[in-house]
Amino acid sequence: MRRAGLGEGNYGNYGYANSGYSACEEENDRLTESLRHKVTAIKSLSIEIGHEVKTQNKLLAEMDSQFDSTTGFLGRTMEKLKILSRGSQSKLMCYMMLFSLFVFFVIYWIIKLR
Repeated sequence: MRRAGLGEGNYGNYGYANSGYSACEEENDRLTESLRHKVTAIKSLSIEIGHEVKTQNKLLAEMDSQFDSTTGFLGRTMEKLKILSRGSQSKLMCYMMLFSLFVFFVIYWIIKLR
C-alpha cells in the first residue's frame, strides 16, 4: 500500500522537494557561523575590557596611596601651622600658610598633568 506523496522522488510529508529543505539548512548553517563569529568577537572584546578594568583599578589604587601620603603630609604641615599660630608671630604664620597653599597647588598641578 503506497501513500500519496511518499513516492520515489525523496519528497517529505507534504510533497516538498529536499532541495528547498537543504537551502534552508545551508542558510541556517551560514547564519549560525555568522553568529559564532559575532559571539567570538564579543567574547574577546569583553576579555580586553576586563584587562583594562584591572589595569585601571591598579592605577586608582596607586593614586589612592599617593593621595593618602599627601594628606598625611598636609595634615602634619597644618599641625605645625597651628603650633605657630599660637605664638605672636602672625606674619610668619601668614607666610607659612601661603607657602603651604603654594606647595599644595604645585602638587595638584603636577598630579593633574599626568
